[in-house]
Amino acid sequence: MGSLPSREEAWKLLCEYTQSESLRKHALAVESCVRAYARKNGADEELWGCAALLHDFDYERWPNAEHHPDKEHPAQGSEVLRERGYPEEMIHAILAHADYTGVKRESALDHTLFACDELAGFLTACALIKPSKRIAEVEAASVKKKLKDKAFARGVNREDVRRGAEELGISLDEHIATCITAMCGVANELGLA
Repeated sequence: MGSLPSREEAWKLLCEYTQSESLRKHALAVESCVRAYARKNGADEELWGCAALLHDFDYERWPNAEHHPDKEHPAQGSEVLRERGYPEEMIHAILAHADYTGVKRESALDHTLFACDELAGFLTACALIKPSKRIAEVEAASVKKKLKDKAFARGVNREDVRRGAEELGISLDEHIATCITAMCGVANELGLA
C-alpha cells in the first residue's frame, strides 16, 4: 500500500530532483489548487497535496519529449516513489496526469491532478503579464479570453484545460475561480503576491 511521507519529505524530494525555480513554483501552484479541491471534496488533503507537489518532480531529469508511455517522466519518477514506499493511489494519479502513459484516470484525485496541472501553469502566465504580477488581479473572464489566444502561453494545452473542468463535472469558470483563489493563498511562495 505504501505510506504517505510528510509534506516536508515530499518537498525535499522535489528539491533533490528539481533545480528549476519555475518548476518548483509550478509544483506549489498545482499543489495549492489540488489541496483546495481536497478540502472541497472532504478528501485526504495531505495525500492529494503530496501527489500534486510531486507530479513533475522527475521532469528535469527525464523530460520525455518523445512521450514514451513507460520511460522517462512520469514513469521513472513513479519507480522512485515506489522504491521509497509512497502510496500506490498517489503514484497512479501521477501516471494518469500524462495521457501518453495510457494510465486511465479513475479516482477523484486522478481527475483533479489532471485538471489543475495545465490550468495552474496558465494562471501563472496570466499573472505574470499583469503590471503588478499579482495572481489576485487575474479574473476568470480574462483567463477565458487568453485561452482563445493561441500565441499566449503556447505550451499550455487548451484542450486539457477544458477537459479537466469537464472531468471534474464543473464549469470552466468555476474551475478557474477555484484555482485562482487557491493560488492567491500561496501567492508569496509563487512570487505572485
